[in-house]
Amino acid sequence: MSQIESSKGMFIDTTLCHGCKACEVACKSWNELPANSAPSLTGNSYDNTGKLDGENWRHVKFIEDISDDRTDSRWLFLSDSCKHCQLAGCMTVCPTNAIIRTEFDTVYIDHDTCIGCKYCITGCPFGVIEIGHLSGTAEKCTLCYDRLQVGQQPACAQACPTDCIEFGDVPDLVAMAKQREQFLQSTGNYKAELYGADKKILGGLNVFYMLEDKPEKYGLPSDPQLPQKSMLGGYWSSVFSLFAVGLVSLLSFRSYRERKFAEEEETTKGA
Repeated sequence: MSQIESSKGMFIDTTLCHGCKACEVACKSWNELPANSAPSLTGNSYDNTGKLDGENWRHVKFIEDISDDRTDSRWLFLSDSCKHCQLAGCMTVCPTNAIIRTEFDTVYIDHDTCIGCKYCITGCPFGVIEIGHLSGTAEKCTLCYDRLQVGQQPACAQACPTDCIEFGDVPDLVAMAKQREQFLQSTGNYKAELYGADKKILGGLNVFYMLEDKPEKYGLPSDPQLPQKSMLGGYWSSVFSLFAVGLVSLLSFRSYRERKFAEEEETTKGA
């Protein structure tokens, strides 16, 4: 684990996002992720990406918000990615310690150590991680770790034309976000509320949001939870079972070799 130099993160202000998907394109371009198939609608509004997965580390959600009496509607957008949680469920369940916290306080998957067991997928309450089709290992947003190492901001933040993605030190971003929240509420946007900027959600999210409605409207859990102890127990039980099966197989093979060797000796003496 690297010594943390400073906590880096992003503040996503959904009130400024207009769904252009420039962040998605920049993410794919910089990280050399494979292009999606020919553009086609998913059936969920005008979203052609679908969800976060091994080839889509950033996904702009299109939410068509229709009033209860169906007399009014509006579009909500959310540029979504890994939240780089302070209490990261993916790190909790990883059996090989392939998921680490970097010197920038971000959550990073070491592909040389990852065995593709998929436990991190079940451990993430946001459905962020998937196995990459090409790599065969777990994949997600790295917050452009390689760019951070040379003093650059993530590609998505640099490409955003409306500055709805703000990158920087987390404490500075939180202060900025709270001022923005006060401004929005004072100008009539009473539902505007920060999500993940305090420690109530998994100890705080390094990538947090300004929402214009309740989290569920954006497909975000209002109270995400870490993996249960029963799940962890099941994990270690599975590991032990695999070890036991391997040990039995090894002993059986060794017994077979010894028996075979003994039979060959008997055959040689008889000859």
